[in-house]
Order: sequence, then structure tokens, then C-alpha cells
Amino acid sequence: MTNDVNTHRRHLLLGGAALLGSGLLPLPVFAAEPVKVGLIIPMSGPFASTGRQIEAAVKLYQQINGDTVAGRKVEIILKDDGGVAPDVTKRLAQELVSRDHVQVLAGFGLTPLAFAAAPIATQSKTPMIVMAAATSVIPQRSPFIVRTGFTLAQVTAPLADWAAKNKIKSAVTFVSDYGPGIDAEKVFVKRFTEGGGKILESLRVPLRNPDYAPFLQRVKDAKPEALFVFVPSGEGAAVMKQFTERGLAAAGIRLICTGDVLDDDLLPSIGLAANGVISSHHYSAAHTSQENKAYVDAFSKANKGMRPNFHSVGAYDGMHLLYEALKKTDGNSDGEKLIEAMKGLVWTSARGPVTIDPVTRDIVQNVYIRKAEMRNGEMYNIEFDKVEKFKDPGV
Repeated sequence: MTNDVNTHRRHLLLGGAALLGSGLLPLPVFAAEPVKVGLIIPMSGPFASTGRQIEAAVKLYQQINGDTVAGRKVEIILKDDGGVAPDVTKRLAQELVSRDHVQVLAGFGLTPLAFAAAPIATQSKTPMIVMAAATSVIPQRSPFIVRTGFTLAQVTAPLADWAAKNKIKSAVTFVSDYGPGIDAEKVFVKRFTEGGGKILESLRVPLRNPDYAPFLQRVKDAKPEALFVFVPSGEGAAVMKQFTERGLAAAGIRLICTGDVLDDDLLPSIGLAANGVISSHHYSAAHTSQENKAYVDAFSKANKGMRPNFHSVGAYDGMHLLYEALKKTDGNSDGEKLIEAMKGLVWTSARGPVTIDPVTRDIVQNVYIRKAEMRNGEMYNIEFDKVEKFKDPGV
């Protein structure tokens, strides 16, 4: 009996070998493991609007383009870091890499949070797509960082040049006291004074729980022709409200700012206080390209009428960058291979043409000068000038 069983087994094995040699034996098919993306963003706290926009854009990208690319399912693991505690962001990044085995980190609402996660990306060789944080030096913190948002220096320099050319002779700078704000202040002062303008005072306000009133009183007392403002997305409404209430506009002081202050997501709530304010940025929901019209329409329909802002575009393009890199690597999610695939990528975004600089791993894009105006009963940032293919100028 035992000999019969063994003989039968030998026949099966020999038959299988013959079929394998002829290419006729069906080979086992193993589904590729998903590419896990750890998305770390502020879904609570003072910068929750940033997280809400990023999450909505990531979901929209996958709704439009599917959740599979190059044979790999892309799985998003969302983590809320609250937006203000770098230690929390660092812990979440560590857990995502070591416990959840993510192949990509993404998001990062503010600079200190991106800084906190950078060593994790380096040590684990995990690509880190910075969708929002905007200090110039962020990509220098890790060779595995790629940015799809913007830098404050990049969007500030064109506004400083515009102000000097448009006969604004004196200004006060007013920025949040952390990396991007300091970048904005330094770049504005440098470019504005080189253009013949005079800086009367440079004010830095606390990032956490700011009270703008005493600072705005100092601006009023200094009597500049213009006040240049940078505060992170979510804080603009408070600045605009107090600027008007404190009588700075009535005193003839012009407010000019980066686009964070007139965030598209919050602009309807700011309302007429924004009317006529000049700003510079890389994206406006009113951008007139066909790509942007389609994007705004799809975003609004998917999110109960919500208007997309610049952080949403940074996130949407971050997903596009990942998908295109995976196509180039044929689905290989090795960190070094993905980073190499991301370098030099070029595409047409909702914001206009963009490139990932192959040397700096930072984004090259148009920067637009805009004026806040009422259109169809709502306030929008209407573009009237631009600087094309502008790189981060550094600080």
C-alpha cells in the first residue's frame, strides 16, 4: 500500500515537472503588497483647515485616478498630529515606519513638524512628500524629502518686487515667528529695499495663540504706506478683521500679503475686508486654466461645495508625483528608486506648469500677483500678473 502511494506521488511530480518544462503548468499568482502611505496632517487644532483640505485632495485624486497604480494598491493611513507639537509628529512618523511599514510619508502642515519627521525619513530611507510646510531649507533636512507645495521665499519675492515697482516707498513687515515667517520677512526686506523701498519696522508675532492687537497698533503708529503680512493658513481671517477694526485701512495703510492670509478656503468668511488686497501666491481657485476649472468643480462636488485652496493642490500634486514615480519604477516602492523617479518630473497642475527640480527636490512653478475682488457674489483672488517657472530663491 505504501509503495503504491509513493509510486503515485512520483508520477504526479514527474508529470508536474513535464508540464512546467512545457510551460503548461499554471504558476501561483501572488497579489503585490499595497504601497502604504502615512499621511500626517493636522485634523484638529488651530490648523485643522489645512488637514481638511489635504485629506479631501488625496481622496479626490484616488476617486479620479483609482487606488491602484503599476499593479500596486495605494493605501492611505491617516494620522492627526494636531499641528503644533513636533514630538507628536515625530512619534507618529516612527510608528508608521516601524509598526505599519509604510513605504511613503506625506503631508506635514507646518515647518517644525516636517523638521521633526525628517530624521525618520533619512534613517529608514522612506520618501517624504511635503505637501504644505514652506520653509526653504526643508528638503535639505533629508535626501528623501520632495516638496509639492511651495516655499514662502518663492511666493514673497515677486510681491516685494511688485511693491517696489508700484511706488510703495515704505513698509512694515508683520510675520508669524517661525521658519516660514522669518523666511518671508528676510526675503521681503531684501527685495523691497533693493528696489528702493524703506522698511520702518519688522514685527514677529507668536505662532501659538497670537494676540495681534498690540502689534497692529505699532504698525498704525509707524504710519507706513504698506503692511506686508504673512501668517499661516487659518489665521488670515483674524488679521484681516483686526486690521480693519483697528483703523489701519482708514489710516491709509495698504495691506499686501502672501496668499496664506487670503486662503481660498477661508476667503468667503473674510468677505469685504479682503476687497482690493494685493497678494502673491502659486494658486488661486479663480485660476482660469481648464485644468483648474475641472479641479475646482470636482473638488466642490466631492466636498459639499467646499472651495479648494493651495494646500489641497499641494496634496493633489503630491499624489500625482507618487503615482508617476511608481509608474516609472514599474511598481517598485524601494525608497531610493522612488526618489530618483520623482526627480525632474514635469506636469501641468491645476495651478499651472510645475517641475520637481532634480537637484533640490523642490518645486518650480509660476507665482501670481492677485487682487481680491467680488465675483458672482463671492470674494476671489483674481490673478493679474505672474512670474513664470520661479524657483525658490532661498533666503
